[in-house]
Parts: sequence; C-alpha cells; structure tokens
Amino acid sequence: MDTQLPRRPVRAPQLAVTFAVTLALLLAVAALSIASAGVASAQGADPPRPRIRDLGVTPGILPPGPVNAITDVDGVRVGHRTVIEGDTIRTGVTAILPHGGNLFQNKVPAAVYVGNGFGKAAGFLQVEELGTIETPIVLTNTLAVGTAVQTVVAWTLQQPGNEDVPSVNAVVGETNDGYLNDIRALPITPADVRAAIRAAQQSPPRAPVEEGSVGAGMGTRALGWKGGIGTSSRALPEAMGGWTVGALVQSNFGGILRIDGVPVGEALGRYAYKDALAQPGAGDGSCMIVLATDAPLSPRNLRRLAKRAILALGRVGSFMSNGSGDFVIAFSTARTIPDAADGLNLTANEVTNDAMSPLFLAAVEAVEEAIDNSLTRATTVTGDRGTTEAIPIDRLRELLADRPWAQPRAASGSG
Repeated sequence: MDTQLPRRPVRAPQLAVTFAVTLALLLAVAALSIASAGVASAQGADPPRPRIRDLGVTPGILPPGPVNAITDVDGVRVGHRTVIEGDTIRTGVTAILPHGGNLFQNKVPAAVYVGNGFGKAAGFLQVEELGTIETPIVLTNTLAVGTAVQTVVAWTLQQPGNEDVPSVNAVVGETNDGYLNDIRALPITPADVRAAIRAAQQSPPRAPVEEGSVGAGMGTRALGWKGGIGTSSRALPEAMGGWTVGALVQSNFGGILRIDGVPVGEALGRYAYKDALAQPGAGDGSCMIVLATDAPLSPRNLRRLAKRAILALGRVGSFMSNGSGDFVIAFSTARTIPDAADGLNLTANEVTNDAMSPLFLAAVEAVEEAIDNSLTRATTVTGDRGTTEAIPIDRLRELLADRPWAQPRAASGSG
C-alpha cells in the first residue's frame, strides 16, 4: 500500500471572505490536479510494467508463494510513502512490519549481515548483540536516517503498553538517491515516516506489494537503469519443511546486469566501467535487503540465512563496489519474544542446521527475483540532476527469448 500526498498546495489570495473561500476551493482542486499530473509524469503514466515472470523468466527451481512477495510470510505487512515535490524531490519511505501487534512488547528473532559496509544503517549493533527486532523496519534515503530513527522511536513510545519504555532500538536502512532526488534538501519528514508505517498497518494480510518507483525506491538507480522496490518469495515443499521465505529489496547499485544468466547489461550497452573516464563511479551504489521467514530460526541461523542473500547480488551482476552499502536484515515470524519474560529461561523449537540448506536456496532465489522485479517494474523518472530510464521491456523480452534454456512461462503471482 502506498500513501502519496501532494505538497505545497497553491493558496488563494486574501480577498473578500466569500469570494476568497470560493476561489480557494477552486484553486485547491486545480492544485491537486496539477500535483497529480506531476506525480504521473515523475512515475510514468504508462500501464503497469511487468514482473520478471511475465517475461517468461522463472528464477531458480523453487515455487513462489501465492502473491510472490515478502507478504507471503504470514503477518508481514509493507507500506510505502512516496514523496514528490516540484522538479527536484524524488524520494520516499518504505516500512516493513514483522507482525501487526506491539513489536516492542513482542519482539521477533532477527539477525543482520553486512556485505560491504559503505552505508549508514541504524540499529544493527543491538540486533547483532541481542538477536531481536522491536520496531518497524524502515527504508529511506541516506540523509533521512536520523529523521526515520527519531520518528520510529517516538512512534514506538506512543504505542499502548509502552508507557514505561525507556529505550528503543529503531532499525533503519538506506540507499543514496542523490541523483534523481535533491537529497540535501532533507525532504523526508516525520509525517512521511509515520505515513509509511500507517500504510503498512492498514494493508490487509498477504497483500501484493507495490514495486518499482515507489516509497524508498522512488529515486533509486540500479545496474544502469531505474531501480526501486522489488519483492519475491519462495514456498518450500513439505518435504523440505513447508516454510516460506520472502524478500524485499531497495535496489540502488551498479554492476553488469545479468537476468537468468543472460548478459543483459552488455547486450544493452549499459554496465559499470564501460567508459571508465566518463563514468568513474558507475559501479557504486547500495542495496538494502529484508528477508522474512516463518521457519523457526534462531538468530544464529537467521544470520546464516542473511549471508546467503548476498549471493543473489552476484547472480544479477553486482560486484559490491567500494562505494556500495549492501546490508541484509532477516527475521522470523515463527514466534515472538516477550520484552518482560517470566522466569529465567525461554524455550523454543528451532530448525536444525541440517535442514537449513533449502532455506538458503530459497533466500538466494527470492532476492534474485526481487531485484529483477525492482528493475522491470520501475518507470522512467526525471528528477534533480537528470533522467534515469527504465529498462526497455520489449528489448529485454527479445534478449530473454533467445536464451536456449528458456522455460515456458510460469504464473507470476500478484504484485
């Protein structure tokens, strides 16, 4: 679910009261129409673009869940807030809720992993130390991390039952959208962060997730094209445990794009260091990855799961450049951990180490497909310093059709 409100409405001049009220109403309607037109222009007014499965690509061997999204994991909800202002602001916020209850009072087992640490993620140290997440997970742009942390803390303190809470560990991830977005203007406000969380709260269970140029992916770029938010899931057969793994990415990184083994970046003439003198930083950028599963995993095995997500970056052509911030947050919804536990011991069922391999494969495949979806669903966006084109679907379809191992088209899932 995405919330997107126009900013800076036109105000009527101060005239006679009756005339002023009438004129104000007319101008408000006009301003809303203009703002809506601007949003359509920024995000693209064409019909919705396809997911990667709509192009006949079925990454991996495991089947997706019903909606092929992180929300296939029971209880997980996602909300977006897209922020567009004038010609220069193209940014937003995405919030992920592990469950719909009080996250501080009922934490979830969690872990984090850093592939390359050029980033400003917040809250990772306590997750690594204690193995739990106690707030919504928020993704945004680099210079909005402080605003997001402050807002998530305030939001958590205000939840019923948290009246005596003295400390909160907000978990916030980021990528730098400073090409399409005037990031130095600091456009993200506490209201934006709260709107994303509220959108997640209001999202129905197992709802499709909007992808592409939306929320925290509004201003991102990846692998030579417009990046954004992408998601996917894998449902293990009962013989492998019957669990679900879901992934959501905020793609904003460089490399040499490959889709299902096809060197798409080279074929389309866009890849890192093609012209090293003209584009010395083409390989830089970041990727935030969120993994959710209903498998009963310990924080130790969640960290092992998070490590495997990085393998998917290599599959799509990333080499995790010097300037890349590649971070993974993983959590399990199989149980909650009370903030105030009775007694000295907690007991829980956990997946054995020997049963982890199918989950590892599910994580790699889901993240790979989520990145693909972030590219194919993204729209061309013009912003602060120029235009970033969406990957051309017709040309991509031709390239993918030529691969000798092409499989018959599979059901895409909603999204």
